[in-house]
Amino acid sequence: MLKDYLRLHFIVLLWGFTAILGKLISVPPVELVFWRTLLATAGLGILLAARQVAWRIPPTEVLRLLGVGSLVAVHWITFFLAARLSSVSVCLAGMATLALWTSLLEPLILWRRVRAYEVGLSMLTMVGLYLVSRAELDQLAGLLVAILSAGLSALFSVMNSQLVKRHTPLRLTFYEMAGACLSIALFFPVYSRYFSEGRGLQLAFHGYDWLWLGVLAGVCTVYAFSSSVELMKRLSAFVVNLTINLEPVYGILLAVLIFGSEEKMSFGFYIGTVVILFSVLIHPVIDQWNQRRSRRKEAVDVLV
Repeated sequence: MLKDYLRLHFIVLLWGFTAILGKLISVPPVELVFWRTLLATAGLGILLAARQVAWRIPPTEVLRLLGVGSLVAVHWITFFLAARLSSVSVCLAGMATLALWTSLLEPLILWRRVRAYEVGLSMLTMVGLYLVSRAELDQLAGLLVAILSAGLSALFSVMNSQLVKRHTPLRLTFYEMAGACLSIALFFPVYSRYFSEGRGLQLAFHGYDWLWLGVLAGVCTVYAFSSSVELMKRLSAFVVNLTINLEPVYGILLAVLIFGSEEKMSFGFYIGTVVILFSVLIHPVIDQWNQRRSRRKEAVDVLV
């Protein structure tokens, strides 16, 4: 079990490293996500073949997965854009609002009851965001783009919570990566003409771009995903979700170690980030407590 826990933390550390890789790679965000999804699709295709997982599904399901993949593409583009508009730390502080977005979107999409404690934690997250934005006004654009990216991530995560009931995670991710890659390829003509500031497509690598992109696609995407799915067979959902919520913490610490003074923020930023992270980390604890209380109540009702 200790080995599994350490491996899970290593995977979350890799996910926290993605914003740093986005800063290190010189390829623009749209082209960067195209390369990432193209390589990830190829890697996942190899895994599907190696594990002999059936990849054929009904056409309607293919369209659904490809559509969710397009959301993934926009999420990653805005994520890397946020890291370049601001610092990695500010980007990850905005991404920490994922739990807030999920608590807002799940009742709307899945038609479940609104939970009072999630409303309270959402308000606490808003307080943290206010403190961060006040402390780093010059990086407000990056923070807002990161918050938007977190919202998109929550949206496709809620959708995947239903789709994963009908598809194996590996096959689901293969089609979504393919959808992300395809949607960007279809967007290229419009992007190169209206959004590239006259530079056209910039798909060529410079310096160590090829190395960082290989790490991003192969290690942080294909390896991290396949390993996390394997660990979910042995570790509880509570442990996995609680550990994943540490991603901004690991990412900010790595950013300070790698970029040094460039990532040093004001005191108000760290206070706001702590408030956000507290609301994120306490959420699964309260959720687990509520589930146990509900089970005890059901057991008592059965006895009565």
